[in-house]
Amino acid sequence: MNRNEKILRHINKNGQGIEIGPSYNPIAPKKAGFKVDVIDHASREQLIAKYDGHGVNLDNIEEVDFVWQGESYAELTGKHKYYDWIIASHVIEHTPDIIGFINDCDAILTDDGVLSLAIPDKRYCFDHYRAITGISKVIDTHLSQATFHTPGTVADHFLNAVSRSGRIAWESHTSGEYKLLHSMEYVRQIMNCAIDGKTYIDTHGWCFVPHSFRLMIHDLFHLGFISLQEVDFYPTEGCEFYITLGRKGKETHQSRLEMLEAIDIELSEANTGESIDLWEKRFYELEQVRQQLQIQLEQNQIQLQQTQAKLAISQSELQASQKMISAMKTSKFWKLRTNWLKIKKSLGLPANE
Repeated sequence: MNRNEKILRHINKNGQGIEIGPSYNPIAPKKAGFKVDVIDHASREQLIAKYDGHGVNLDNIEEVDFVWQGESYAELTGKHKYYDWIIASHVIEHTPDIIGFINDCDAILTDDGVLSLAIPDKRYCFDHYRAITGISKVIDTHLSQATFHTPGTVADHFLNAVSRSGRIAWESHTSGEYKLLHSMEYVRQIMNCAIDGKTYIDTHGWCFVPHSFRLMIHDLFHLGFISLQEVDFYPTEGCEFYITLGRKGKETHQSRLEMLEAIDIELSEANTGESIDLWEKRFYELEQVRQQLQIQLEQNQIQLQQTQAKLAISQSELQASQKMISAMKTSKFWKLRTNWLKIKKSLGLPANE
């Protein structure tokens, strides 16, 4: 499956959806027949001016239906439990409040709706040297009702951002030298802007490997912070992984300890490069096989129950027939019939006359 197929797998094209922050690369464009409203931080005209001269196809920038200025998505759209799907590619890592973002999406999704996310894997982008996000920061930031990234987060982002072989995002097999992207003077200036608090500084506020994000979703659900669970997951391809969330999501078959162990493997220097990439793909393949076998088992159980019900009915009918035959054999009519057949036989008459 290619990137779009993974992101769109649980998207009903005939349903009403939202794409958040598609910029110049929409995944579900209106011109492709999707019934989609676009949310972005700027109008189409402003986005065209922003990306003019950056070597991108400006024609791909779609009309922006809702320009977001910090309000909830329900307030922004005027809708509640309305949309069948939401797509957000490389958005959630920018949000100051992850729990708030997920719940904002949940508020405008139908009960069967899904939130489809593409998320950068910190191992293969400029976040490479940053620590993965722990749940403590996620919870504390939400409870403090943060609407801006903290100065510390801004400093961490810009101090440790790197390129590899001149790229800010790469694949697991990419080799080459890492280089810091920003000078100390630049970091000091931008951190002071964050301290001032009057300007929103766009950063990656959160860093994940695939299983650290899956574990975070699992824990936030069970702690009562969100109502969405994992619907589907695809391991890292290139610099990103994919996860779909929904109210109809199910408990992952992995225990918390198994997910913690998976995080260790993903972060382990002994398993970097193609080896971890292959491990993730193999893990996903095995998970798909497990799901198929589970579906087959459930179908077989249903067929078994149906067969057992039919058998029970047949046995009941058989018992009823046996009782009827026994009753007939002891009846006066049966005895007269038996004697009459004997007489007919002695006279040489056919038994059926």
